[in-house]
Amino acid sequence: MAMATTSSRLTTTFSPTPCSPTTMAGLPRQRRHGSRYPRIQAIDLDQNTIVAIAVGVVSVGAGIGIPIFYENQIDNSAKRDNKQPCFPCSGTGAQVCRFCTGAGTVTVVIGSGESEVSKCVNCDGIGSLTCTTCQGSGIQPRYLDRREFKDDDD
Repeated sequence: MAMATTSSRLTTTFSPTPCSPTTMAGLPRQRRHGSRYPRIQAIDLDQNTIVAIAVGVVSVGAGIGIPIFYENQIDNSAKRDNKQPCFPCSGTGAQVCRFCTGAGTVTVVIGSGESEVSKCVNCDGIGSLTCTTCQGSGIQPRYLDRREFKDDDD
């Protein structure tokens, strides 16, 4: 039985002469015309990194979006007339003094049944105070009108 010997020579259609495996490894590889370039591999991200990136994007969006929203609401509310009466003072612009309950005087019991009537120190004897909610206008301020946005960078 005759054993066939295998040739250590390779034949290729690109080269007219046969080449050995060692010379084939040493040859530079040439790209075929029209072939794609190697793709860039995606970055391997774990779940914590993805969550951190998502939180950062949402935070930046909220940091930009919320002030823009409030500015738009302030501009829109300035265009509408506000005719709602103030809730605490019922549209009068004044609230009854809580210290003297509107009497303008305070009765103090000194002792042994003696009492002294004096002018109220809170309202100065008037019996009412300017409403702190509407500042005496009698019209309920809008939510954003009651807030003062101060720039603390100064």
